[in-house]
Amino acid sequence: MPQLDPSTYAGQIFWLVISFVALYWVLVRLALPRVADVLEARQRKIDDDLDRAAAAKQEAEKVLAAYDKRMAEGRDEAQGLLRQASDEMAAEAAKQHETLAAKLAGDVKAAEAGILEAKTAAVRNIGEVAAEVAQSAARRLIGVEVDAEAAGAAVKAAMRGSD
Repeated sequence: MPQLDPSTYAGQIFWLVISFVALYWVLVRLALPRVADVLEARQRKIDDDLDRAAAAKQEAEKVLAAYDKRMAEGRDEAQGLLRQASDEMAAEAAKQHETLAAKLAGDVKAAEAGILEAKTAAVRNIGEVAAEVAQSAARRLIGVEVDAEAAGAAVKAAMRGSD
């Protein structure tokens, strides 16, 4: 085999060095810059993607913060409206309660006045009826005719005595 012949080692080493230098030059000048460009482009794309993702994250955080703020404002507004409606309803209930209380107080006073009037009329009627009964009883029992004034005076005296 010619590769193992020691007389050809010098030529083989010479061509090995030239081939190695030529290959190294081709790789350094042609292949490696293209690989470096591809790697740089890939890194730029990754960096751009990361930057866009960070920007999207910041935008999402801003939108979320605005959403949370709106929700809090809406909750506060709803609570305010509920509180206002509750206050209005309480005020209306108090007003109706006062109106009803005044009406009932008037009805109670009117009923008390009616009861007092009925009591007075009943007492008056009792006295008159008692006087008529006394006249009729005296006429039937003893046969004496008693006038209405005397019978009324006797009944009043008897009523005063029983109190």
